[in-house]
Amino acid sequence: MQYRILAAKIHRATVTEANLNYIGSITIDQAILDQTGLKPYEMVQISNLSNGALWQTYIIAGPRFQGDICLNGPPARLFSPGDLVIILGFRLYSEEELTSYHPVVVFVDEHNQVTEVVHEEAPFEVHGST
Repeated sequence: MQYRILAAKIHRATVTEANLNYIGSITIDQAILDQTGLKPYEMVQISNLSNGALWQTYIIAGPRFQGDICLNGPPARLFSPGDLVIILGFRLYSEEELTSYHPVVVFVDEHNQVTEVVHEEAPFEVHGST
């Protein structure tokens, strides 16, 4: 059995651009991606703290240290520059993989520069299967 569980979270990033005419996705600064372990073309969920919108799309890597958090295509109607967002990356884990599971939370400042990286403890114990 596999479980869909949080792998990484980017906490309270600031949207820098919303481009309706781009083909879709979210552009995230590569320096932030490096800290999360999330990969280009990986699916993420974006929650808009400013208006409650929720969107799911794939990642495009942006230039390092530029602070880019850009919502491209249709989500540009739901996300605006200056909005605060939480970006969540989920992965599938087997029960065996959960024994070494540690989600990553990346905190950024108002310019989307990494300020802290926390490797959380798994919130549960995994028991061997019978």
